[in-house]
Amino acid sequence: MSKKVEGHAVCIPVPLQSHVSAMLSVAKLLHQRGFFITLVITKYTHKRIIRSRGPSSLDGMLNFQFKTIWNYCVEPIDAPQNLPSLCDSISNDFLSPFCDLLSQLKSNDEIPPVTCIIADGFMSFCIEAGLEFNIPTSQFWPISACSLLGFYHFEELVKRGAVPFKDESYFSNGCMETTIDWIPGLKNVKIKDLPSFIRTTDPNDTFLNFFIQQLKWAPKASCTILNTFEALDHDVLEALSHLFPPIYTIGPLHLFSKQIKDKTQEKIATNHWEEQQECINWLDSQQPNTVIYINFGSLAIMTLDQCTEFAWAIANSEQPFLWILRPGVVEGNSPKLPHNFVEETKGRGMIGNWCSQVEVLNHPSIKGFLTHSGWNSTIESISAGVPMISWPFLGDQQTTCHYCCVHWGIALEIQNNVKRDEVESCIKELTEGNNGKEMKAKVMELRRKAEESYTPGGSSYLNFDRLITQLLLQN
Repeated sequence: MSKKVEGHAVCIPVPLQSHVSAMLSVAKLLHQRGFFITLVITKYTHKRIIRSRGPSSLDGMLNFQFKTIWNYCVEPIDAPQNLPSLCDSISNDFLSPFCDLLSQLKSNDEIPPVTCIIADGFMSFCIEAGLEFNIPTSQFWPISACSLLGFYHFEELVKRGAVPFKDESYFSNGCMETTIDWIPGLKNVKIKDLPSFIRTTDPNDTFLNFFIQQLKWAPKASCTILNTFEALDHDVLEALSHLFPPIYTIGPLHLFSKQIKDKTQEKIATNHWEEQQECINWLDSQQPNTVIYINFGSLAIMTLDQCTEFAWAIANSEQPFLWILRPGVVEGNSPKLPHNFVEETKGRGMIGNWCSQVEVLNHPSIKGFLTHSGWNSTIESISAGVPMISWPFLGDQQTTCHYCCVHWGIALEIQNNVKRDEVESCIKELTEGNNGKEMKAKVMELRRKAEESYTPGGSSYLNFDRLITQLLLQN
């Protein structure tokens, strides 16, 4: 890192695992380029990281500090976060403590003055705070570009009377298959492919109104930062460029972060569960290009019936597998696998609680990824050249799944009701079918383009330089 401090960036993510991890990557890249970093987390996130990584894990390092605000916390600590409650808190409770923090930072003569705020796109109150303190605020969106475009048009969907739905029959009478052909940049998109928070019959729905309000602020940001690369999202980025302030695509972030030379940064991580080295050790014992990796991320919750269907599909596929069943992934239960499942899969599978996903996806034994299509997982899989089977759970995942399956041709979709025969068929198609071979070829080409993007002269590399220039010149 440069010895001279070039600026002071206050980075604040939504307190969800994937959002915090993505923002940490942005913070580390800025730190590498000479910025003093204040990474703002909630007490809930603080407790989760400390428990996972130990009491010294948030000590920071030279010119990199963590600050904790707002007593938003889920008790017990293992309980899933209540997303409607979180949305209400972001809207009503975060602005005041964030302004208090900015005041404290401003009065601290031992650190550089704050020169910019890098806020999660779903934390629009930061733009209000930035205006109050005369600090330019940039927005970082840790979701796919296509889903961001979908979120932006929620308000128009309401104006056109498409949302909220008239009644519950809308979910079963074929209306979800209605094509939306008026959103520039989104092609062949149906109602079911848009972010799932439009799926309500209540005009006062917490999610629907939260996202409409958040997106109203987006054009007022100083700039927009996305974790993607131009070759992947060209058409969508072109459409977004007419709606948002200057856009800087600096992804894939986890690849770009490889360029960080400051090894002391490696000790800073924000995972909420301990990563099990045993997962990698087990993969080392497997044949190349054989293992199906299953992980539905940090938020998805399946029913016990869905878990059972997935389990028997995995068993019946006769394919080696690594299945991550984090605490809380099964609704109201500890993960309880069917009777005889362990015996049926003995010798060809491993079940873990959490793992280093980037390391797993880049392991030579991995054949495919059964995923929820969260954006971090998706771009990590693309960057590793691993085709996917998608079971989207909520939010942006539906739109990301659509693009993976229809536009990029690198995934197969599982319907929400989850039937073992369908899941088994998808696994066999990925591992043995012609479609699987085509998906592999397409994802390997995208992997090549991803690698080009972050190397010197690549689009993300140049965009990051432009972002740095704007952050330094706007003061």
